[in-house]
Amino acid sequence: QVHLVESGGALVQPGGSLRLSCAASETVFRFNNMAWYRQAPGKEREWVATITSGTTTNYADSVKGRFTISRDNAENTVYLQMNSLKPEDTAVYYCKTVYRFLNYWGQGTQVTVSS
Repeated sequence: QVHLVESGGALVQPGGSLRLSCAASETVFRFNNMAWYRQAPGKEREWVATITSGTTTNYADSVKGRFTISRDNAENTVYLQMNSLKPEDTAVYYCKTVYRFLNYWGQGTQVTVSS
């Protein structure tokens, strides 16, 4: 059974910071790549960042230099540290992994950047 549960979303002012968490079931976490996606109102879901099981990271150009993805294998948790937040970062943020060729998503956590 694969479970992904995001948390940490909130209302934050422009320029602020948030850290999102995604707790994953142990079945998938240790050997899997983990990714964050986001979906803004009226837009398609877009990829934000990925971390491999070997901790190699990749980022979308729109967040590079501001967001940092990391993982804690002991806690089966992946994080997304978001700094210098902008109004255009407002979206529902989702955690995703692939297990046995199937995509698994969390329920999402809302991030709103507004003054």
